[in-house]
Amino acid sequence: MATQRIPTALGTENIGKLLMQYAIPAIIAMTASSLYNMVDSIFIGQGVGALAISGLALTFPLMNLAAAFGSLVGVGASTLVSVKLGQRDYDTAQRVLGNVVMLNVILGLLITFIVYPCLNPILRFFGGSDDTMGYARDYMSIIMIGNVVTHLYFGLNSQLRASGHPKTAMYATVGTVCLNAILDPLFIFGLGWGIRGAAVATVLSQVCALCFQIRIFSNPNELLHFKRSIFHLKWKIVLASLSIGLSPFLMNLASCFIVTLTNQGLKKYGGDLAIGAFGIVNRLLFLMVMVVIGLNQGMQPIAGYNYGARLYGRVTGVLKKTILYATCVTTVGSIIGFTIPEVVVRIFTHDAELISIASKGLRIVLLVFPFVGFQMVTSIFFQSIGMASKAIFLSLTRQLVVLLPCLLILPRFFGTAGVWFSMPTADLIAVIISAVMLVAQFRSFKRDGARELL
Repeated sequence: MATQRIPTALGTENIGKLLMQYAIPAIIAMTASSLYNMVDSIFIGQGVGALAISGLALTFPLMNLAAAFGSLVGVGASTLVSVKLGQRDYDTAQRVLGNVVMLNVILGLLITFIVYPCLNPILRFFGGSDDTMGYARDYMSIIMIGNVVTHLYFGLNSQLRASGHPKTAMYATVGTVCLNAILDPLFIFGLGWGIRGAAVATVLSQVCALCFQIRIFSNPNELLHFKRSIFHLKWKIVLASLSIGLSPFLMNLASCFIVTLTNQGLKKYGGDLAIGAFGIVNRLLFLMVMVVIGLNQGMQPIAGYNYGARLYGRVTGVLKKTILYATCVTTVGSIIGFTIPEVVVRIFTHDAELISIASKGLRIVLLVFPFVGFQMVTSIFFQSIGMASKAIFLSLTRQLVVLLPCLLILPRFFGTAGVWFSMPTADLIAVIISAVMLVAQFRSFKRDGARELL
């Protein structure tokens, strides 16, 4: 069966060809995913107003929190599937799929039941004011109702990529984006639902994608497919998945805390429009970051499979190529954002003050951004080969060890500029630490007798 031969190719095909085969669909999917978020921001900014963008920015910490729990299950399980396929342990890989479904349903419902009744105080804590709270609450209340769908959608998409279907995962994401782009103007302008319309469009788009994924995994001819026996939680699988997924979970959790602190600092020193400007900058950076994440998702099954098969030379080869491509992406993005920031910011709003604030902030944030691709790939690489503790360390270094104290100290002396400059400062230090750890890992591979090194 063709689908059962795909994982074997991960250990034999040319590394460059494999990376493109897996990364290009993932890049398209991740770029589409970032456009998915940008579409909401653009229609909300142009159709509802500048303060609505600030209200939307207040939801970022909550979205990061939901993403944290989603990555805890999805990323950890997809890495485990890749390793198990490399070891030809197909029965365990099948059971991982069932556990992904059950864990996402449990966590999705749990988050909704805890967060939904407490939205007002949570959004206020995230930096909301009387002028922006209403927008944020209207948007987030609908997103929380569809939270289970979101968890399942992202979880099953990661399983599609790990089981040899990167293009199918791409189709699911691109289809979701296209549908969202159609529904957004219909609900926001046509039906007059405002920011609520954007949230409804988001949830309905993910429902359609989830139905498509369920149809794929219901096919008994697939290497991984649904059957009754796999939906019982196995604690060994659960703990293994969660331990690997702990790195992106903590990274997203830290990001939730950091965005909250950033919003509070911007509100204190710059007001509601400064929060909106940060929201715009975040969306623009998100576009570039998602391309790198797409490269990482292409690397992940290749690195995981070959590490499980002890083909260390191939592991190193795919890592080097991914670093090169990621650095090119962040460098090109930085040049564009640094030279014409007003042009890209104007896509979101025509408010002159908001354009000015966001453009200045974007230039500052991009100072060290060309090197961020390297740091991101290094962190995901350790996660891909099951070295959770190293991945966790790298994930938390930038967010908590460096960025947190910068956000607490620099604004006291430099006001709003101190908030913005905290970000490139943290990026620079995180890049240096990642380089040191990666060199040490290369030496470890060499000691283990890896082939085709350096």
